[in-house]
Amino acid sequence: MRTGVNREDPAPRAQPVIKWAGGKRQLIDRYREFFPARFNAYHEPFLGGGAVFFHLIPPVSFLSDSNEELINMYLVIQNKVDQLIEDLSRHKNDRDYYYQIRSLDVRTLTDVQRASRLIYLNKTCYNGLYRVNRRGEFNVPFGKYKRPRFLDVDSLLAANRVLQRAVLMAGDFEMVLENARPGDFVYLDPPYYPVSRTSGFTDFTDRSFSAKDHERLSRTFDELAGRGCLVMLSNSDTPFVRELYAGYRRGIISLTANRPINSRADKRGPVGELIVCSWIK
Repeated sequence: MRTGVNREDPAPRAQPVIKWAGGKRQLIDRYREFFPARFNAYHEPFLGGGAVFFHLIPPVSFLSDSNEELINMYLVIQNKVDQLIEDLSRHKNDRDYYYQIRSLDVRTLTDVQRASRLIYLNKTCYNGLYRVNRRGEFNVPFGKYKRPRFLDVDSLLAANRVLQRAVLMAGDFEMVLENARPGDFVYLDPPYYPVSRTSGFTDFTDRSFSAKDHERLSRTFDELAGRGCLVMLSNSDTPFVRELYAGYRRGIISLTANRPINSRADKRGPVGELIVCSWIK
């Protein structure tokens, strides 16, 4: 039996090393009251910036994402952080240099160079927006920041320490079913279902997250809950999402969140969202 987590225990602090659209860094104080007080292993199959993981710092974690570049970055932070720091120190905040790095074919780079490129682009691109086109090419313009902090040694070393406790995998969210056991905490933070036809943003990879994927995710939620896992999901507050999780009506909580990352300034600001907790009956 794996040792239970008590969130009151002291733990080394770490923070997300990149910005991520839909990230939960600004919502942690509101989410924390809904996290289970004790659980066994932790699972997060839509890792993104990892704000919840870095807040909880569980002793046993299974972390995954469909974005292979993102998982490569975390693996490099976990296993080659000194090489990553050295490579990041070579970058510069310059428009022409930015587009030169952006145009590189990641297939020609080492794993360390790929991770360094991702962090650099994330910290210097417009509004910290990660977006790729249908060919999988990063296509966000230069951000024109005066002093972007793409080399943050303390943050990288702190992340390295806590990631030693994690298993990292790239792949579809259903892989969570392979490792989740009764008493484990599973946090599901998918690309949000759009509140209108023009508001959706799902281009973290070259494959969009469709309504059918949301339906498939709801079935995964059901299976995990049926196993005795503690499952928490966040998503947009829409009739479609409420219907998918109607069986957990008492566990549906409404929140308002500010979304500072969007390609359009008029799309940033407060939006309604839901969290669904399987254990609230």
